[in-house]
Amino acid sequence: MLKYIIGPILCAFIGWFTNYLAIKMLFHPRKPKRILGWTLQGLFPKRQAELADLLGDIVEKELVNHEDIQRVIQDPAFHRRIRILVDTYVSRFLQKKLSRVHPLLASLLQGRVLDKIRDLVVDEVERFIPDMLEKAAQELESRFEFSAIVREKIAGFSIEKLEKVIFDLMKREFRFIEMVGGVLGLAVGTVQSVFFYLMS
Repeated sequence: MLKYIIGPILCAFIGWFTNYLAIKMLFHPRKPKRILGWTLQGLFPKRQAELADLLGDIVEKELVNHEDIQRVIQDPAFHRRIRILVDTYVSRFLQKKLSRVHPLLASLLQGRVLDKIRDLVVDEVERFIPDMLEKAAQELESRFEFSAIVREKIAGFSIEKLEKVIFDLMKREFRFIEMVGGVLGLAVGTVQSVFFYLMS
């Protein structure tokens, strides 16, 4: 019976080890190595530049692009938040800064007078906010290429760090893949043992 038990165990080990090795070879060897005339290198180290290009294109086309920035800038809710910020800073400026310039200003800039001046300044600032935001968006578009930034970051990312991030993130999934290899190997080995037992 021992020969019928060894087969499934051996096949289970081979199935587990094959998947374990395949997962490790995603990152190892990190540098190209010549083995029996073959050049071996981990998938991620070998194709890091291609991965950087692909992720850069995905980020710009699918996640963040200049149209998204324009949409945010043109959103009325965004303009309202900007107005609240301007109102807050103008009030703070009038109360804390201008009142220190001269004691007479401190006595004048109170109550309705202060509110009136604040409203005038905020209204004036609000008139050129859309134009200012539009110019800021154009400046961002001319200066920043999201795909290029992502490419540069990914290309400069250390393989050791990338490996740690991916393995920490997918630890359970990788273990499951290893176990599936072992279970499939066990199943194949069991079928073989049953077949050989019936044939003997």
